[in-house]
Amino acid sequence: MRGRKVAKKQRHSNRYMEAVKALGNGQQVYSPLEAIRKVKQTATAKFDESIDIAVNLGVDPRKSDQMVRGVVNLPHGTGKKQKVLVFAKGEQAEAARAAGADMVGAEDIVEQIQKGWKGWKNFDLIVAGQDMMPIISRVGGILKARMPNPKSGTVSPNPAKVVEDIKKASRVEFRVDKAGIVHMPIGRASFSEEQLLENLAVALNALLKAKPATSKGRYLQKISISSTMGPSVRIDVQEAQRLAEQVKG
Repeated sequence: MRGRKVAKKQRHSNRYMEAVKALGNGQQVYSPLEAIRKVKQTATAKFDESIDIAVNLGVDPRKSDQMVRGVVNLPHGTGKKQKVLVFAKGEQAEAARAAGADMVGAEDIVEQIQKGWKGWKNFDLIVAGQDMMPIISRVGGILKARMPNPKSGTVSPNPAKVVEDIKKASRVEFRVDKAGIVHMPIGRASFSEEQLLENLAVALNALLKAKPATSKGRYLQKISISSTMGPSVRIDVQEAQRLAEQVKG
């Protein structure tokens, strides 16, 4: 059809395709440790690639009582530095600054946002003290999904502690998407196999704890792990669940 642009099919490098073939074209299933080992072997980019998991859950995200959402502190962090904006006053504001918050304020920031300030978009996370919610609600329609939320742990009586966890790169938020999949970073290619395995176990344990009571049948349906530039590797679900159930606390 004239005048219609046809999207170009994405091409992968020969190295990528060889890695996919070596991994059984995505059909081979590995133990958690072996999957991590395979992903580290294929993470050959010139930068420290992120290692991420994708978990298919047995939930229907269209139903409000099957929404999976939460926050988890990984024992070895994610290796990513994040910018944090904090809404707080008085001693809480001072504590948040001392903890490393990149910007702290209250009504002054709300007024800037109302006047069209877009700088809040440059922050990875927005945190608030519990007493700040009536003030922040004025710009809830602007912040939308970035609005601090108790369920994600970004509304807290101790925002400085939240900032500390974020700055240690240990804090990870997760939320199931429309396809019923949760995507989470669990570290970097430079992490040891043991560090990635421990992070994986804690991340999956958090997902198990977040299982909705209305979810029936198999909850963890498929688990894949991949690096930024590499192919995904499938993890044996039963072995992964046993690993997650061994996490204490």
